Amino acid sequence: MTRARSALVAGLAALLAAALAIPIWTRPVEAVSVADFAPPMPAAEAQARVAQAQAAEAAALAAQARRLNATSPELLPKIQKVFFGQSAHHLSDRVGFLTFWRENGGVMIFGYPISEEIVEGGRIVQYFERARFEYHPEALGTPEQVQLGLVGREATAGRAFPPGAPDAGEEYFPETGHTLSGKFRYFWHKRGGLRVFGYPISEPMDEVNPLDGQMRRVQYFERARFEYRPEALDGFYQQMALANGLNLLGLHEIELGDVGRQAAQQRGYQFGRGHELPGAPDWSSLVWPRRIEVNLSTQWLTAYEGDVPVFSAPVATGKDGFNTPTGSYAIYSRTPMETMVGSSGGETWYVPDIPWVQYVVGGVALHGTYWHDRWGTGVRMSHGCINLNIDDAEWLYNWADIGTPVDIHY
Repeated sequence: MTRARSALVAGLAALLAAALAIPIWTRPVEAVSVADFAPPMPAAEAQARVAQAQAAEAAALAAQARRLNATSPELLPKIQKVFFGQSAHHLSDRVGFLTFWRENGGVMIFGYPISEEIVEGGRIVQYFERARFEYHPEALGTPEQVQLGLVGREATAGRAFPPGAPDAGEEYFPETGHTLSGKFRYFWHKRGGLRVFGYPISEPMDEVNPLDGQMRRVQYFERARFEYRPEALDGFYQQMALANGLNLLGLHEIELGDVGRQAAQQRGYQFGRGHELPGAPDWSSLVWPRRIEVNLSTQWLTAYEGDVPVFSAPVATGKDGFNTPTGSYAIYSRTPMETMVGSSGGETWYVPDIPWVQYVVGGVALHGTYWHDRWGTGVRMSHGCINLNIDDAEWLYNWADIGTPVDIHY
């Protein structure tokens, strides 16, 4: 970290106090042509880049349709089976596993499939690196049709965890006698809560990771193991979070353990690598058309693959006088790091090291934010850009690309 970056911490902390006094937005206001950034290229060049990227993606989808014997992408089968080369196994929607995986975190939460669908105790199940999916036909057509097995409990069978005191953490669960606090609590609520992770079954503790031999802070849940990796959030952002009491999070700051694999091994399974079946496309974010919607009324962003919402995040958009413009746009330029410099409406700003920047229209961009954590609260903080937590901005940056449509509306 440079001395200049360190010196900015105190100044930005002071600016934060003033920024938090911005009034909550209550009505639509006509958008104006201002933004946190200057456009990186002329509008005509941006439009050409988007058109070229979208044409290439359309051609890729058409080629995929031909491989699957469909005459066009619109005629691709609705019930799909995809193949994961990373683990050499398939994932299908025959009983809803594929859609559940996509809607609830995908690779980030569940990892890759390590088995095909199998019958276990009279029930269809499938094992993943970090989970076991279970099909419940008695709940067909409801959100409980696909449920997650208690692989965290199974992977820790025979271990005894001391209970937590009711006043020892920020949140106490009498169902298991354990607590949640800090980054683990924030991640638990943000990425799935009780339905995905289950109740905590231990307190946070230090434990050696068998894969890298590193001592890590971990906590076990009925369906998961959380591991804290502070190095995943840049030290500058850590300082900003501490100085201002902010809930900043790096995308890989909380990693999930392979309790699905451990539970499968305890049951004696030895799943080999499979072979790709005809008609199963290789999994990627390009299997389905991608798009992003930003709702200015709810201050919420949703990313879609086809009709399936695969990611959502709270946002903070432009304040009055710097309102985020509405309309149908597309990402036309991207950079993993940029400095905000601007002057408009009697305000001047200089903020370095803005992460995961994706330009949408003019100087308006999706990007990570480290000077506030008011996303989704209704408090609009920006000069037109769409602010996100750092982990959400990085996820979008990894998933989207030039040409990905972005619809901004009330």
